[in-house]
Amino acid sequence: MREWRVLPKIKDEQCEAYPNMSRIFLQLLFNRGLKSEEEIKTFLNGELADNLARTFSSQADYAFYDPFLFKDMEQAVDIIIKHIKDGNPIVVYGDYDADGVTASVILLETLKLLHAQVEVYLPDRVSEGYGLNKMAINQILEAGFKLVITVDNGIRNKEEVEYAKAKGLEIIITDHHVLPEEIKDLPDCPIINPADKRNNYPCPFLAGVGVSFKLISALLFKSNLSDKQKQLIAEKCLDLVAVGTIADMVSLLGENRLLVKKGLEVLNENRRLGLKELINSTKANGDKKLEAWNVSWQIAPRLNAASRLSHANTAFALLTTTDENEAKELAEELNRRNASRQEITKEIIAQVEKQIDSENLPDIIIGVAGEDEIWNEGVIGLVAGKIAEKYYRPTLIITRLIESAEFDPEKKKLIPKKVSFKGSGRSIPELNLIAVIEDCAEELDKYGGHPMACGFSINNEDNLTKFTTKIERLVSEKLAGQNLVPKIEIEAEVKMSEISLHLAEEINQLAPFGQNNLQPKLVSYDLTIEDIVFMGFENQHIKIRVAGFWAIAFGLAEQYKQFQVGDQVDLAYYLEINDFNGRREAQLKIIDLKFSK
Repeated sequence: MREWRVLPKIKDEQCEAYPNMSRIFLQLLFNRGLKSEEEIKTFLNGELADNLARTFSSQADYAFYDPFLFKDMEQAVDIIIKHIKDGNPIVVYGDYDADGVTASVILLETLKLLHAQVEVYLPDRVSEGYGLNKMAINQILEAGFKLVITVDNGIRNKEEVEYAKAKGLEIIITDHHVLPEEIKDLPDCPIINPADKRNNYPCPFLAGVGVSFKLISALLFKSNLSDKQKQLIAEKCLDLVAVGTIADMVSLLGENRLLVKKGLEVLNENRRLGLKELINSTKANGDKKLEAWNVSWQIAPRLNAASRLSHANTAFALLTTTDENEAKELAEELNRRNASRQEITKEIIAQVEKQIDSENLPDIIIGVAGEDEIWNEGVIGLVAGKIAEKYYRPTLIITRLIESAEFDPEKKKLIPKKVSFKGSGRSIPELNLIAVIEDCAEELDKYGGHPMACGFSINNEDNLTKFTTKIERLVSEKLAGQNLVPKIEIEAEVKMSEISLHLAEEINQLAPFGQNNLQPKLVSYDLTIEDIVFMGFENQHIKIRVAGFWAIAFGLAEQYKQFQVGDQVDLAYYLEINDFNGRREAQLKIIDLKFSK
């Protein structure tokens, strides 16, 4: 049973100040911290503070924040321009997830247009892991590169940057991840990172691709191209800026909201061949425009599947190809990998479930691969997320890595001689996971993350035992007295008489939806079920009619089978627009359903 939490109602005098907006819509705006007329106008119109915004052309109908607000941007751009003029080869050092790949592609394409000799290096998830590493740096040196620009990584690679600089490489770090606690632990090179408070950048939660876009913008501002050319080059990047930003689940407020909003417009123009084929192959949107959820649930998982089961180069190739046949082949390959990823994830979930006593849940669920099990490390984060969601507990999933083994002729199999471990975690709002992980640093080889997710590695079985014992104790202390049940945060109570197509259209103005700007959850109480219809090939979907409106739940017919016509119910839902055969009407999408008290 999920706990419903309804946010406090706005006051009558707040509504009186905005007579042209409905009470419910104002409630949603206020829930997002938008209270003044200027704040509301800026949010709805997709504008940023004029004194901090900058555009390539006076003809542009929007502007993003000035990239030179970053303290090291001028220095970074001058270094890049010098290497371009000198004809020195440059490498963009990316990351293997959708954010890192999209960030790499847009920087590569722009640098090429500015006549740079440039290539991209994407590390392997399994053999290299996240961020800069000395093996890759050696390969880059051997290939004759003179400048490395990181995207979506590098902020904690002080040692690797020192190593590269000692070998004669120049380094520029562009990243968005949390900085080390001590300034002395930062890499000694130009750093472009909105999380660096020394910048005082207005949008501190840009994704890696957003930071890459700011570097591109700064390069274009300093170039000799016409304003029109600058504008066209920048806009061409925005489809991937939207994809990477949504995929990385950063806040969709402020500049990120504008980047995604404009990026979705470019994405829907189908300019990029690889994305077009991927969208077509997944039937992501039918004849409708792509929205943020299409990227979250259909596009991003396929781009991420590239590195989860093999190498991110497949996703990179898809986003950069100009050959239609290759684009189709790569899109199908990513579809196959995504399907395999889903199956592997299900198999590991089933194995983890065997370790869980659902009648006596611990404060933290820790699933560890057995001696004869090696779970795919590319999907353990997804498994942790699924388990955490199902049981509403912080969850760590830990797989074994065989460092060395010997063949036993009697048992006729390889026997591990050295084993290490790699883990991934997902949390619940009640627990800052990375803070607890940091308290266990002595038992860990490497770690990183944020309050809701983490990744870590452990050198040996001894440290694994110490780690699990310690973190179980710490989490129990942190969560003592907490009621650990799933919670639904509802933004407004709505009377059925207030529901209309106009209200649904008002709510749509808040899109694109994502982190910190979730699709609004609404609630209505004491409704009488007028009709029930089951749909789907196996009757797996259910429609319930209340107060003349249809409320639909996909795949939840079994969960709500106990409800009958005439029952009094409370309904939590999304208010959406149903477009069918040229007819537009308000429709409710069920989030949860309860009998009225």
